[in-house]
Amino acid sequence: MPPLLHHTMSYFRLTLLYSTLVFLSREAFRRACLSGGTDHNWRQVINLLWLTLPLGVLWASLLVCVWLWLLEVPDPHTIPHYGPAVGLFALSALQELLAEPLWVLAQAHMFVRLKVIAESLAMVAKCILTVVLVVSAPQWGLYIFSAAQLVYTGFLVLCYVVYFLRFLGSEEANSKCFPLQRMADLLPARVEGKLLIDWTLARLTWSFFKQSFLKQILTEGERYVMTFLSVLNFGEQGVYDIVNNLGSMVARFIFLPIEDSFYVFFAKVLTRGQHIRQQKQEEVAIAAEVLECLLKLVLVIGLIITVFGYAYSHLALDIYGGSMLSSGAGPSLLQCYSCYVLLLAVNGVSECFVFAAMSKEEVDRYNIVMLALSVSFLLLSYVLTWWAGAIGFILANCLNMGLRISHSLLYIHRYFLSSQWRPLHGLKPSPLVMLALGLSATLTSLSEGMFCCDGGWLLRLAHIAVGAGCLLGVLVTVLLTETKLVQFVQTQLLPRYGKKHT
Repeated sequence: MPPLLHHTMSYFRLTLLYSTLVFLSREAFRRACLSGGTDHNWRQVINLLWLTLPLGVLWASLLVCVWLWLLEVPDPHTIPHYGPAVGLFALSALQELLAEPLWVLAQAHMFVRLKVIAESLAMVAKCILTVVLVVSAPQWGLYIFSAAQLVYTGFLVLCYVVYFLRFLGSEEANSKCFPLQRMADLLPARVEGKLLIDWTLARLTWSFFKQSFLKQILTEGERYVMTFLSVLNFGEQGVYDIVNNLGSMVARFIFLPIEDSFYVFFAKVLTRGQHIRQQKQEEVAIAAEVLECLLKLVLVIGLIITVFGYAYSHLALDIYGGSMLSSGAGPSLLQCYSCYVLLLAVNGVSECFVFAAMSKEEVDRYNIVMLALSVSFLLLSYVLTWWAGAIGFILANCLNMGLRISHSLLYIHRYFLSSQWRPLHGLKPSPLVMLALGLSATLTSLSEGMFCCDGGWLLRLAHIAVGAGCLLGVLVTVLLTETKLVQFVQTQLLPRYGKKHT
């Protein structure tokens, strides 16, 4: 197997350790503490959020032992420094948890631009360091990726600390009645005349915490199956991870920020667990309209990715990794993943609304649904992988995501049933948009058969030109027919990322 795939698989395991640790340590706290927007005693909330750090230490101790002693360790002659890299990736996760109170404060007060800038700067620093070390000291192996990950989380923490150092106590903070005045207020402390933490939030956190195990299985289930059951060899796992990272870029950089931002919006506008008729009707109307537009937006983006991703998967992998990726199962994997992205998009928005509106009791009941989904997903992943190879993981993800979307859409339908609003109409794109997408799918498929990918760069450029023309036609059709969606993007979505606060 090429050394690249050996290192890719090891990096795959290390990032799985990192994502598992941070998700289990903080996800439940984020969901609970962002409920209700800014209507909290923030001293109690900050005390609660600092519990993510000792919880992270506990998870790190457990997961590092699993990664070093229960899983197969790579050959040290082929992949040196694996043991120290496991410890450094766990350390990077704990370092990121230091910014958790700042992150929740920023999200609750809609400091959207801060999150975008912090993550962008951290990613740029990570990429630059990786390139420099790979060129200048390739013998360091996994130390390179470990150092880059530590720089990434360090930059995240630094950006948030620097921002709040400047913001707290400023005229802008005072004019907005920001609940904290100085950096010392971000440290845990006693609350005069009140309990140390808000036990209502703590109980809600516990409900989300039970759910976080199951959601992590549904999110990273195929990685756990690959890592613990070894249903694919290292080479196949390496190709799958490369394709997965390429395919999920849109989800990470477009859909996830939308989901995070509008979860806060829905949690702030809606009263958790309260019947729709008992809430302020003007706020319910705003939530319904925003949900409808968001569903339409992610559906259109997802359809565009599905149509063009299917026809350009082979070319993308050929450009990215040469024949090593484009000659095997890689193109088929990426084609399937481009279809899966559509389901990811709809599920992200529908679930962010559902989790913002659910009562604590509904969250507890949904945990039972999540348990059933998790078990069925793991079984499907195992069975379908033996039947269809790596594509089986994507098929299992699609089936699982379809079930989750069905549950969320049913909840939304019931939630608005006794009202005049029908936000699920956002899942009906205009006939002209569907016609443009259908024509694009046909033309780009024909173009792929004629021009891609063994005839040199001139034919590849011809294939790209056909795709560019089709994409332009689709975008023009969207602009002319989906006027409400265009207005929503201009007035609601873009300002969130163009201003400091909204």
